[in-house]
Formats: sequence, structure tokens, C-alpha cells
Amino acid sequence: MFHQTDQHQEIRDAVRQLCKQFPDEYFRKIDEERGYPVAFVDALTQAGWLAALIPQEYGGPGLSMAEASVIMEEINRSGGNAGACHGQMYVMNAITRRGTREQKDKYLPKIAAGELRVQSMGVTEPTTGSDTTQLKTTAVKKDGRWVVNGQKVWISRVQHSDLMIVLARTTPLAQVQKKSAGLSCFIVDLHQAVGHGLTVRPIPNMVNHETNELFFDNLEIPDENLLGPEGEGFKVIFEGLNAERTLIAAECIGDGYWFLDRATRYANERSVFGRKIGQNQGIQFPLAEALIEIEAASLMRWRACEKIDAHQNAGTEANMAKYLAAKASWEAANACLQTHGGFGFACEYDVERKFRETRLYQVAPISTNMILSYMAEHVLGLPRSF
Repeated sequence: MFHQTDQHQEIRDAVRQLCKQFPDEYFRKIDEERGYPVAFVDALTQAGWLAALIPQEYGGPGLSMAEASVIMEEINRSGGNAGACHGQMYVMNAITRRGTREQKDKYLPKIAAGELRVQSMGVTEPTTGSDTTQLKTTAVKKDGRWVVNGQKVWISRVQHSDLMIVLARTTPLAQVQKKSAGLSCFIVDLHQAVGHGLTVRPIPNMVNHETNELFFDNLEIPDENLLGPEGEGFKVIFEGLNAERTLIAAECIGDGYWFLDRATRYANERSVFGRKIGQNQGIQFPLAEALIEIEAASLMRWRACEKIDAHQNAGTEANMAKYLAAKASWEAANACLQTHGGFGFACEYDVERKFRETRLYQVAPISTNMILSYMAEHVLGLPRSF
């Protein structure tokens, strides 16, 4: 249901076919064991789907952002959780757009071939949260190498990644004219770093999402691993965030359709008081409203993709798409759970698992309040609120 044909149907069909190999039972077991879907991510990697945005000259398919968003949508629409691997889509985008020729030649072909995973981006810190310009992690250049000290938190997929991009302050805040200046990005080889200046501590959480706290203690990084110009790391990071928000929006759209599929199917099967519960407006209206909101969010997703693919500033559209899609998927989740009644809380129906997973996107990777602040300031022209 709700699987309309569009210009991306070939991609949709192929991703759905792969996802059929990993039914509900697979993800349910992973969730029960607090594990990581290694086989599923490996299958996506080997099929080339996670290398979608890598240009053909580096061995990738060179797909558009619109096509990449369809891949993420279909993973979640099929009952999976793209959060286990979506970093591979957008994190390496920073290398594609801002890396040197040498960095692109070194990393992109191996990422495209599935030999390297770059799924992790180290930005958020315990004391700064969304206030990125105030981060405390520093990188100081000594004898041709950068020495990093500091702490990061809520850094995803570190344990299942080969490379990580880290943002650190290279010029003290007091010495820059603009607070977003003086930050730099670095490519970190995790196999060399862990145990040699980098400590990783997993953070158990309600979504079974592999996320961690990181501690940098004189971690040395080669100068050639500086990503983008020194001091312009804020720009490097934020160029990739519009792609991240757009892809997350696609995942939420996929979640929304999954909830609608399950809810309408159950409503058509379940009979109470001598009639199908789907005949009751109390069931119909929330599901119909959810469908309308998901379709609207999808339209904004396409608009964001259009601007990103045209190399235009998509900040407004990406934020709108993420806000609308996260809200729509959450409302669809609530409607689906309510439709199932008590059975919605039973693990065997998978509703409660997906319910927990889609709730995350009201908070991360950017909270709804931060999006509203962005819209108020940058679109409506209201005074900055923080």
C-alpha cells in the first residue's frame, strides 16, 4: 500500500528486493540483543547502495541526492533502520566536496568498493550540544602533526567505521573575529587512533543506536589528514549537514509509510463490536491525517534534493523537510500504535521498535526547536533567540 510508481521505481524495487532478505524477525532479534545489523549493512554496502553519492570517476554510481534519498526511504519503509548506516551516505560527502585530490584518490575508491567505512562524524560535545562554535576539543600543530585533546558525545557508528571526521578548534576563540572561524576538520583513521590517544565508550540508549562518548588524549593526526582549509571546518561540516537532514527526512518518510501500511492492514483485519475497526472514523481520521502530512513532507524533501543537486544553498529546504518529515513520522507512529491498541506494545508486532526509532528524529541530528529558531532568524528575519 502507498507504493506509488515514480521515476525512481527501479531503485525502489531493487532496494526492496534486498530488504526482503532481512524480515522483521531479523531486526527484532538485533534489537533484543542490543546488537548491530552487520549482515544487513554488509549487504547494502556490497550492493553499492551506500556509495550512492560517490562520483563515477572514483568508482561510485554518482547518483543524485534525490536518488540517494529514495534508498534511505526504502530501507525504513521496508522495516529496517537506516540509522545503522546512513552516515556512509553523508559523512563521506565532506571528502567528495572538500577533500584534496590526494584524499579523494586515497579514500573514495575504497569507500565505493566497500573496503572502507566512513560512517562517523565527531562534532557534538557534552558541554556545548548544538552550540558548535563553542566546542572545547582542540587541535594543535606540532612537528608537522596535529595533536588533538578533548571530548565528544553522541558520536554514532564509531565501532563500525574505519574513518571518522572530527571537528576541533585550531585557533582559540578569543583570537578569531567570527566565532565560527578557527575550527578545522580532520580525517581520523580509527584503527590507528583507538588505544593510541582515542578512547571509545558506548552509550546504551532506548533506540539501540550505536553511539558513543569519545575521549581524545594527545591523539596525533598527520597534517595530510586536514580536511578542507585550516580554520574553515565549520563550513566543511555544515555543507554536509543539509545532505544529512534531507536524507534523515527521507528515512522519516519511509517510517511514516511503514506505520501507515501496518496500521491500515491491521484496521482492515481487526473486528470489534461486530465491525472492522477501520470502519470507525476514530481510526480513519488520524491515519488519513498522517498520510497527508507524510505526502507534504515528501514534497519538501524533493525540493531540498533539487537544490542540493543544483549545488545551491538548501539550508531552508533541508531544515523544513527534516522538520515536516520527523513530525509526520511521529504522528504516524502514534496513530499506528493507537490503532493496534495493546498489541502495539507487543514486540512481535514491531510497532514498538519502530515507534522508538522514529522518535529519535524529533531530537537528532537537529532538534525541532533548533529548526524553528533557524526559520525564525534566517527566513522570517526575526532577532536571533540564542
